[in-house]
Amino acid sequence: MNRLPLTATRPPGARPRQHGFGVIAALVVLVLLAGLAAAVVRIGSGQQMAAAQGWESSRATWAAASGIEWAAHQALKGGWSNCSGQSQTLDLSADLGMRVTVSCSSQAYSEGETSPGSPQTVRTYTLTATACNAATTCPDNTRAVQPGYVERVRQATLVN
Repeated sequence: MNRLPLTATRPPGARPRQHGFGVIAALVVLVLLAGLAAAVVRIGSGQQMAAAQGWESSRATWAAASGIEWAAHQALKGGWSNCSGQSQTLDLSADLGMRVTVSCSSQAYSEGETSPGSPQTVRTYTLTATACNAATTCPDNTRAVQPGYVERVRQATLVN
């Protein structure tokens, strides 16, 4: 009995079949490189946002300090003589891009005597300055949940 061999042979001059392994490998490499590029861009933009917020935070800190200085002048030398519930918003947006809401409260105490039978009155002032990069007043609760919003609060107590 004549049987055919089980292995097939190629006819002479025929090209071997191609399986497409090179194309699949190239696609995998391209997908990996695209993912790596996306990660690098995302990390870079995150670092840029962090640096920008660092600058804004610094500006807000200095704006709040300026608000405390201004309020101290108003309480001790300016128009806030008794400082009961006074509040004002300072617009520092031209210089710092910030607005500062300054408030003041005070209380008078008797401390010792200036002469026998005459009490010495001492007044304490509590000054609060809230600085933020909002367009209206500080604090801005609607912008507080958005990225890029910065707010700093400083408080000082003065005795006169």
